[in-house]
Amino acid sequence: MKNIAVIYWSGTGNTQQMALAVAEGARSSEVEVAVKDVGSATLQDIQNSDAVALGCPSMGSEVLEESEMEPFVQSLEDLDLKGKPMVLFGSYDWGDGQWMFDWEERMTGLGVKLAGDGLKVHITPDEEGLKLCRELGQKLASSI
Repeated sequence: MKNIAVIYWSGTGNTQQMALAVAEGARSSEVEVAVKDVGSATLQDIQNSDAVALGCPSMGSEVLEESEMEPFVQSLEDLDLKGKPMVLFGSYDWGDGQWMFDWEERMTGLGVKLAGDGLKVHITPDEEGLKLCRELGQKLASSI
């Protein structure tokens, strides 16, 4: 059975809610899904998955969380990710989503195949936001 790794960082629980909804959407396509906080994730989780969903809110001046998520994302540069399906998601409070555009550019620079546009939800995901997360998970599952 195909498998997906959903790896996220969440300070307030908003991005965690999104991660769980992405996983729910992917599971509806009958794939195995492992959901992990980035603090417990390893590069093997990325290597051993058929597809990956990464989630992180916008922090500070529209950057990834710097103590756990940013180092994890930097470590992906050591992997061969060419053609690996991936989606990105996260919540934000202000700004125009530049952190997501920058993140997408970084990941495509590593050779990943984005299965959908990065999903940004303002602060706490409402039912519409969670629906979009589930749809993103379904898109990712259908890409493998």
